[in-house]
Amino acid sequence: MSSASFGLVMATGIVSLAAHLLAWSTVAQFLFDLNTVFFVVLWILTVWRMIRYPRRFFRDMGDHVSGPGFFTLVAAASILGSQFVVLDSDYRLGSWLWILAGVLWAVLTYAIFAALTIRTDKPPLDRGLSGSWLLAIVATQSISVLGGLLAGPEGPLSPHFLNFLALAMWLWGGMLYIFIMGLIFFRYLFLRFSPADLSPSYWINMGAMAISTLAGAQLIANAPESPLLLAILPFVKGLTLLFWAAGTWWIPLLLVLGFWRHVCMRYPIHYDPLYWGVVFPFGMYAAATHSLLHVLDLDFLHWVPHLFLYAAMVAWVVAFTGLVLDVWRRFARSRQLA
Repeated sequence: MSSASFGLVMATGIVSLAAHLLAWSTVAQFLFDLNTVFFVVLWILTVWRMIRYPRRFFRDMGDHVSGPGFFTLVAAASILGSQFVVLDSDYRLGSWLWILAGVLWAVLTYAIFAALTIRTDKPPLDRGLSGSWLLAIVATQSISVLGGLLAGPEGPLSPHFLNFLALAMWLWGGMLYIFIMGLIFFRYLFLRFSPADLSPSYWINMGAMAISTLAGAQLIANAPESPLLLAILPFVKGLTLLFWAAGTWWIPLLLVLGFWRHVCMRYPIHYDPLYWGVVFPFGMYAAATHSLLHVLDLDFLHWVPHLFLYAAMVAWVVAFTGLVLDVWRRFARSRQLA
């Protein structure tokens, strides 16, 4: 079981939220119901794996390649919580998922980064670093998004406290992006890069900036009710627009590199849980751009969220088909061995 398996919940959740924002209510509700099932099943499998194979489970957590994948647990809880708040107006369950995400974030952030820091057998940069490291930013910003949504009159805590915490998480996510993206950009330009190295997780280069944009847009929307946010509103607007521009910059380059990988170099496509890391950025970019154009009055961008929602839904169907076929092949193989 991949440490990034909860990418399925992340991708399904954000496509559902983007569909809701763009008035595709039937699609949004269907994916919401489906995502709840995914979340419960994956947690059962994760707990079973931790109990059944504890040594391997915790070894993966301290590994440079697989460790960052555990941040999908945090983002999945936050995004599902956002679905409960936005689609179902269930602030109570959204609050519990926010608390779960916060606890997981604190434990995983400091456990994983501490474990990787004190390891003696560290891999070289070209073997230990990938786009999945940016899941740490996605996890951080997902808590900011949900915290901002909960900072309303029906929220569980003081809106001032929730807005402050959402702002802090948003800034922490930006700080982590600067640290990690500098290493990834160095990896791109100065170290050998083969088609096998260009894993689907590199689309999170864009997805991390998209969710940072969404978190910033939520803070801007909350500013009229928060003296703190109102005082620094120009800064929040400027940084949010910077995040959106940075995410947009990545899209053409990632498309070109994907064309080089699969068309020019004929690298085969087969199902991998990391492909949910392609679905998620498309859905997140749609949701983030829709929110941004509303809070900054950028109506001329109205066509962009629709385009990326279509792309996200197509990508979701392809990835989900791959998941079903992969599960079926594994089941058939296990029956043959039995």
